[in-house]
Amino acid sequence: MPVTAAAPLADLPEVTVPLGELVPPRCRHYFTGRSDRAHFRVRRYDFGGSTRYMPLVRAFLNTCAAERDEDFRYLFTLLGSELANNALEHSRSGRPFGVYSLTCERARDGLRLTCRDQGSRDGATAPFGKRAHLKAAPNALDLSAESGRGLALIDALATTWGDNGIPDRRQVWFFLAHDLTGSLWNTDHEPAHGSDL
Repeated sequence: MPVTAAAPLADLPEVTVPLGELVPPRCRHYFTGRSDRAHFRVRRYDFGGSTRYMPLVRAFLNTCAAERDEDFRYLFTLLGSELANNALEHSRSGRPFGVYSLTCERARDGLRLTCRDQGSRDGATAPFGKRAHLKAAPNALDLSAESGRGLALIDALATTWGDNGIPDRRQVWFFLAHDLTGSLWNTDHEPAHGSDL
C-alpha cells in the first residue's frame, strides 16, 4: 500500500488553556515554586518550541532553585531563561512542533542546567571529528549591541559554562555555584574617584 502524505489539519480556533493543564500530574511538583521535594538529584522536562511556554520555563527554573535564597533563584531563573530563548531563537526547536529539554542537576555546591535543542536552524554541522563551540561576543552586553546578549550574560554571570560543540544536536550548559560572593552579580559598584555619588 503506498504511503500518502498526512492531510493538513482543518483551521481550528485558538483557545486559551492554562499552562498548568499541559503538565502531566507526575511532573506538577516541578512547577510549584516550593521546595517540597527539594532533594532531587536530576530534574528534566521537555518544553514546546514557542515563547508562549516561557512562564512555564521560569516556573520550572524557579522551583529547581526553590531551597536557595531569592537572589540565587532570580539569577538561576534569568540565566536558564536565556538558554531557553537561545534554543528558540537559534535552533530548530523554535520551529512549529519543535521541542527542547532543560535538565537541572543538583550538586553539593550549586546547580548545573543543560539545554538540549534540536540542532542548528540553518542545518549547519561540524566536520567529522571537529567541534564548533559557542563563544560569547565580546561587546554583546553593550547597550548598542543588537544581538548576543543572552550568551554574554551567561558568560558574565554563571560560575562556568560551555557546550558540546555539536551544532546539529547542541547541548549548552552552565553551572551556578550557591556562593555568589565572587560573582559579577554580587559586585558592589563603588563610585568612580572624584564622583559625588
